[in-house]
Amino acid sequence: MGARKRNKANAIKEQNKLSAFASLNSVPTSPRKMRLVTDLIRGVEVNKALDILKFTEKEAAKRVEKLLLSAISNWQTKNEGVRIEDSKIYVKEVFVDQGKTLKRLRPAPQGRAHRIRKRSNHVTIVLDSLSNNELETNK
Repeated sequence: MGARKRNKANAIKEQNKLSAFASLNSVPTSPRKMRLVTDLIRGVEVNKALDILKFTEKEAAKRVEKLLLSAISNWQTKNEGVRIEDSKIYVKEVFVDQGKTLKRLRPAPQGRAHRIRKRSNHVTIVLDSLSNNELETNK
């Protein structure tokens, strides 16, 4: 491994130490419905994102809110002694991937059957601090 590659790998590791993430697997809602909710909080400051999720009436918002709280607690364990209010945490990335699809059959007229696809998804939230990004851009 070359020196340049090693330096880049170390820089990525340092950046990952400062950010925190949480993931939720096999959520029994379709990825399309979940993306409607996650798009609302992408790039938003954490406290504002929690308010948005609290007052969103979609069922997926409750699950994303719980996941965001988990990501915040993960950030707190990584950055002990640092206050959340001072660090200005925001939602850096949110992505929804498709999970397993359960295939079921529903009776249809004249002896036929229609296939029902029960979709699931995997949600991942990555948090980062604005002060960390400002420090990286100044280097």
